[in-house]
Amino acid sequence: MILNSKTKISELAKEYPFIIDFMPTLSPEYKKLQNPIIRRTMGAVATMEKVASIGELELDYLLNSVADEIERQTGKRPEVDLGGPTGTVSAPEPAATPAAAPAAAPAAAPMSQEERKAALSAILRDLHAGGDTEELKTRFAETIADITPSELAAVEQSLIEDGLPEEEVKNFCTLHVEVFKEGLDKGDVPSMPGGHPLHTYMMENRAAENIVAELDTAVCELGDPPDADAFEARKASLMANLENLGQLNTHYTRKENQLFPTLEQHGITGPTQVMWAVHDDIRAAMKDAVSKTESGSAQEAVSAINEVNVAIKDMIYKEEHILFPMSLESLTEADWVWVRKGEEDIGYAWVMPSTGWEPEEPVKAYDSGDMTTTSYVNLDTGALSLEQINLMLKHLPMDITYVDDNDQVAYFSATDDRIFPRSPGIIGRQVSKCHPPKSVHIVERIVKAFKSGERDVAEFWLERGGVFVHIRYFAVRDDEGTYKGTIEVSQDLTELRKLEGEQRLLDWE
Repeated sequence: MILNSKTKISELAKEYPFIIDFMPTLSPEYKKLQNPIIRRTMGAVATMEKVASIGELELDYLLNSVADEIERQTGKRPEVDLGGPTGTVSAPEPAATPAAAPAAAPAAAPMSQEERKAALSAILRDLHAGGDTEELKTRFAETIADITPSELAAVEQSLIEDGLPEEEVKNFCTLHVEVFKEGLDKGDVPSMPGGHPLHTYMMENRAAENIVAELDTAVCELGDPPDADAFEARKASLMANLENLGQLNTHYTRKENQLFPTLEQHGITGPTQVMWAVHDDIRAAMKDAVSKTESGSAQEAVSAINEVNVAIKDMIYKEEHILFPMSLESLTEADWVWVRKGEEDIGYAWVMPSTGWEPEEPVKAYDSGDMTTTSYVNLDTGALSLEQINLMLKHLPMDITYVDDNDQVAYFSATDDRIFPRSPGIIGRQVSKCHPPKSVHIVERIVKAFKSGERDVAEFWLERGGVFVHIRYFAVRDDEGTYKGTIEVSQDLTELRKLEGEQRLLDWE
């Protein structure tokens, strides 16, 4: 093997497996290579040039260090190609002659990670300040030329931490992708085995793309401007596709409740909240498209459908070129097992997970003890076993969520027909991260009022698809009045609201 800038880390590890354990001695950044998922995905496309950049090392130092280790382990040193106009193999420099041409100017040293981050941040700040998109794309190509999903996410998060509102980052995130698209396109879309959460997400994306393609074709066939009679003839088909597209809500809900909280445990918070806000925009756009197609004009319906289609395709690109690769870099095998374990509580869009993924690490602990224990918990007015407590809470005709005095979700009742989806991924999550960004301020206001003693109850009611839902929040205090947390209770009151008169006898016939 000849080591050069284009050698892939996966090829190197296949021939010399010991290199994976050696790499972290050169830079702590290389510990990620010990994750088998990253080796199978990112490692398959990462060249030594890219690896040097990630570890903030000079390429020649990296190549020679690897060659030294191979020689130490095997007794045979591979050839090292340090590059150059013809890609020549490193060798002793020839003696200079009087006729020798002037030496070429030394190549600029590669940018460090901090320098790259500063340059990327400057480009995004100029974009938010109204800079020209094409000019910034050129600047990016000239100074950096490539970008990893993790770098973009880190820069977006740093902008939020520096005071840039999440709403503004959300409004500009499509432009972020446009500016950096050429660099993002150089990255490989993750390819995971069947059953892995990312594989399921991407199967759902392919299903969504098929529906979007059908809608695009139908809209094009209506003409420009759309023919009113043709629109009426196709209305039923358009409505069926839009209603089918509504399953995408489950895809987004699974991300919000399983993938996002796991990323947050690794310090990735800003990008997830921004993406959640975009989910809500797409949900609103889908509802608008259904409404306009059902009762609006042909032009209104076509405009609304086009808006949905563009937004969904943009989100698929952001998932597969930014979110998913970044997640693979950040999460461990145990994290992915945890994500997968809670997905069935929410469900899937159009497809079911296939088989093939065999996790190499055990699932993260989540059990609160053996629920079949015969030990009892003494309560104020009796004693119940852990199993009885769990069963009682699961059988109450309402959804319950408990948030502790540190504002972390400590429990939710796993009822069979929850009104609002919950999954184990929210346990231990800050309650402010468990709600769409547009409603976080309401949640924070309620908790603040409960903690101060200003309020004890907050309630809301709404209708969803003909179901009347009553939502109440209760402050929990001990006997001394100290705040201990908040209970959220959601209940379907649709049938109860219909009751009239009295029923004093058992009616089981």
